[in-house]
Amino acid sequence: MSGHVLRGLLAGAAGTTALNATTYLDMAVRGRPASQTPEQTVQEFEKRLGTTVSSDEAIAANRRSGIGALLGIAAGLGSGVLYGLVRARWDDAPVTALAIGAGVAANLIGTVPMVALGVTDPREWPASSWLMDVVPHLAFGVATAVTYEQMGRRTTGLAAALDRALRHARAQRCCHRW
Repeated sequence: MSGHVLRGLLAGAAGTTALNATTYLDMAVRGRPASQTPEQTVQEFEKRLGTTVSSDEAIAANRRSGIGALLGIAAGLGSGVLYGLVRARWDDAPVTALAIGAGVAANLIGTVPMVALGVTDPREWPASSWLMDVVPHLAFGVATAVTYEQMGRRTTGLAAALDRALRHARAQRCCHRW
Protein backbone atom coordinates (compact mmCIF):
# COMPACT_ATOMS: atom_id res chain seq x y z
CA MET A 1 0.00 0.00 0.00
CA SER A 2 2.82 2.44 0.81
CA GLY A 3 4.11 2.11 -2.76
CA HIS A 4 0.74 3.27 -4.06
CA VAL A 5 0.73 6.20 -1.63
CA LEU A 6 4.24 7.30 -2.65
CA ARG A 7 3.46 6.94 -6.36
CA GLY A 8 0.25 8.89 -5.79
CA LEU A 9 2.12 11.62 -3.94
CA LEU A 10 4.64 11.97 -6.77
CA ALA A 11 1.89 11.83 -9.40
CA GLY A 12 0.01 14.52 -7.46
CA ALA A 13 3.15 16.70 -7.61
CA ALA A 14 3.24 16.25 -11.39
CA GLY A 15 -0.47 17.02 -11.58
CA THR A 16 -0.02 20.15 -9.47
CA THR A 17 2.73 21.31 -11.81
CA ALA A 18 0.43 20.76 -14.80
CA LEU A 19 -2.41 22.64 -13.09
CA ASN A 20 -0.15 25.57 -12.22
CA ALA A 21 1.38 25.68 -15.70
CA THR A 22 -2.08 25.65 -17.32
CA THR A 23 -3.27 28.39 -14.99
CA TYR A 24 -0.22 30.60 -15.57
CA LEU A 25 -0.46 30.04 -19.33
CA ASP A 26 -4.08 31.21 -19.20
CA MET A 27 -3.04 34.27 -17.21
CA ALA A 28 -0.27 35.08 -19.69
CA VAL A 29 -2.43 34.58 -22.78
CA ARG A 30 -5.54 36.38 -21.54
CA GLY A 31 -3.77 38.91 -19.34
CA ARG A 32 -5.97 38.05 -16.39
CA PRO A 33 -4.91 38.49 -12.76
CA ALA A 34 -4.27 35.65 -10.35
CA SER A 35 -7.19 34.50 -8.25
CA GLN A 36 -7.35 36.09 -4.82
CA THR A 37 -9.44 33.29 -3.29
CA PRO A 38 -6.48 31.39 -1.75
CA GLU A 39 -5.39 34.52 0.13
CA GLN A 40 -9.00 35.30 1.06
CA THR A 41 -9.34 31.77 2.44
CA VAL A 42 -6.30 32.27 4.66
CA GLN A 43 -7.70 35.63 5.77
CA GLU A 44 -11.04 34.00 6.63
CA PHE A 45 -9.21 31.37 8.70
CA GLU A 46 -7.47 34.22 10.50
CA LYS A 47 -10.82 35.86 11.30
CA ARG A 48 -12.33 32.63 12.58
CA LEU A 49 -9.28 31.79 14.67
CA GLY A 50 -9.04 35.32 16.03
CA THR A 51 -5.43 35.73 14.97
CA THR A 52 -3.34 37.18 12.17
CA VAL A 53 -0.30 35.97 10.26
CA SER A 54 1.38 39.35 10.91
CA SER A 55 0.54 42.74 12.36
CA ASP A 56 2.33 44.35 9.40
CA GLU A 57 -0.19 44.37 6.52
CA ALA A 58 2.45 44.06 3.77
CA ILE A 59 4.03 41.05 5.48
CA ALA A 60 0.58 39.57 6.19
CA ALA A 61 -0.38 39.88 2.50
CA ASN A 62 2.81 38.10 1.47
CA ARG A 63 2.28 35.35 4.03
CA ARG A 64 -1.33 34.87 2.94
CA SER A 65 -0.15 34.54 -0.65
CA GLY A 66 2.44 31.94 0.33
CA ILE A 67 0.10 30.00 2.60
CA GLY A 68 -2.62 30.07 -0.05
CA ALA A 69 -0.20 28.60 -2.61
CA LEU A 70 0.93 25.93 -0.11
CA LEU A 71 -2.71 24.98 0.50
CA GLY A 72 -3.10 24.48 -3.25
CA ILE A 73 0.00 22.29 -3.36
CA ALA A 74 -1.29 20.29 -0.39
CA ALA A 75 -4.61 19.80 -2.20
CA GLY A 76 -2.76 18.51 -5.26
CA LEU A 77 -0.54 16.15 -3.27
CA GLY A 78 -3.55 14.90 -1.30
CA SER A 79 -5.48 14.29 -4.51
CA GLY A 80 -2.52 12.33 -5.87
CA VAL A 81 -2.41 10.16 -2.74
CA LEU A 82 -6.15 9.60 -3.11
CA TYR A 83 -5.52 8.52 -6.73
CA GLY A 84 -2.92 6.01 -5.49
CA LEU A 85 -5.28 4.61 -2.86
CA VAL A 86 -8.11 4.27 -5.36
CA ARG A 87 -5.77 2.62 -7.87
CA ALA A 88 -4.55 0.16 -5.22
CA ARG A 89 -8.13 -0.86 -4.50
CA TRP A 90 -9.45 -0.92 -8.09
CA ASP A 91 -6.57 -2.01 -10.29
CA ASP A 92 -8.84 -2.56 -13.30
CA ALA A 93 -10.55 0.85 -13.21
CA PRO A 94 -10.35 2.76 -16.51
CA VAL A 95 -7.50 5.27 -16.42
CA THR A 96 -9.60 7.89 -18.26
CA ALA A 97 -12.25 7.75 -15.53
CA LEU A 98 -9.55 7.93 -12.86
CA ALA A 99 -7.97 10.95 -14.55
CA ILE A 100 -11.30 12.78 -14.59
CA GLY A 101 -11.90 11.70 -11.00
CA ALA A 102 -8.49 13.02 -9.95
CA GLY A 103 -9.27 16.39 -11.53
CA VAL A 104 -12.65 16.53 -9.81
CA ALA A 105 -11.09 15.49 -6.49
CA ALA A 106 -8.43 18.20 -6.73
CA ASN A 107 -11.10 20.75 -7.55
CA LEU A 108 -13.28 19.70 -4.61
CA ILE A 109 -10.40 19.51 -2.14
CA GLY A 110 -9.38 23.03 -3.13
CA THR A 111 -12.84 24.58 -3.48
CA VAL A 112 -14.94 23.06 -0.69
CA PRO A 113 -13.07 24.85 2.13
CA MET A 114 -13.45 28.15 0.25
CA VAL A 115 -17.18 27.56 -0.15
CA ALA A 116 -17.57 26.45 3.47
CA LEU A 117 -15.83 29.62 4.65
CA GLY A 118 -18.00 31.81 2.40
CA VAL A 119 -15.06 32.97 0.27
CA THR A 120 -16.67 31.89 -3.00
CA ASP A 121 -19.88 30.41 -4.34
CA PRO A 122 -19.51 28.38 -7.56
CA ARG A 123 -23.24 28.79 -8.24
CA GLU A 124 -22.53 32.45 -8.95
CA TRP A 125 -19.56 31.87 -11.25
CA PRO A 126 -19.91 32.91 -14.92
CA ALA A 127 -19.09 30.33 -17.61
CA SER A 128 -15.64 31.88 -18.11
CA SER A 129 -14.79 31.22 -14.45
CA TRP A 130 -15.93 27.62 -14.74
CA LEU A 131 -13.77 27.15 -17.83
CA MET A 132 -10.87 28.86 -16.08
CA ASP A 133 -11.29 26.31 -13.25
CA VAL A 134 -12.16 23.14 -15.17
CA VAL A 135 -9.35 23.14 -17.76
CA PRO A 136 -6.45 23.28 -15.25
CA HIS A 137 -8.10 20.61 -13.11
CA LEU A 138 -8.48 18.33 -16.13
CA ALA A 139 -4.77 18.94 -16.86
CA PHE A 140 -4.15 17.96 -13.23
CA GLY A 141 -6.11 14.74 -13.62
CA VAL A 142 -4.42 13.72 -16.87
CA ALA A 143 -0.91 14.48 -15.59
CA THR A 144 -1.59 12.68 -12.31
CA ALA A 145 -2.98 9.59 -14.03
CA VAL A 146 -0.26 9.41 -16.69
CA THR A 147 2.52 9.90 -14.15
CA TYR A 148 1.10 7.32 -11.75
CA GLU A 149 0.55 4.75 -14.47
CA GLN A 150 4.01 5.26 -15.98
CA MET A 151 5.67 4.76 -12.60
CA GLY A 152 3.98 1.39 -12.31
CA ARG A 153 5.13 0.02 -15.65
CA ARG A 154 7.87 -2.53 -15.83
CA THR A 155 10.82 -1.47 -17.88
CA THR A 156 11.03 -3.20 -21.28
CA GLY A 157 13.17 -3.13 -24.40
CA LEU A 158 16.36 -1.10 -24.49
CA ALA A 159 15.68 0.50 -21.09
CA ALA A 160 15.32 -2.93 -19.48
CA ALA A 161 18.52 -4.16 -21.14
CA LEU A 162 20.43 -1.11 -19.88
CA ASP A 163 19.02 -1.59 -16.41
CA ARG A 164 20.10 -5.25 -16.35
CA ALA A 165 23.56 -4.33 -17.64
CA LEU A 166 24.01 -1.68 -14.94
CA ARG A 167 22.89 -4.06 -12.20
CA HIS A 168 25.25 -6.74 -13.53
CA ALA A 169 28.16 -4.26 -13.64
CA ARG A 170 27.48 -3.18 -10.06
CA ALA A 171 27.29 -6.79 -8.92
CA GLN A 172 30.60 -7.63 -10.67
CA ARG A 173 32.34 -4.62 -9.15
CA CYS A 174 31.05 -5.58 -5.72
CA CYS A 175 32.24 -9.18 -5.98
CA HIS A 176 35.63 -8.35 -7.47
CA ARG A 177 36.54 -6.03 -4.61
CA TRP A 178 37.02 -8.99 -2.32
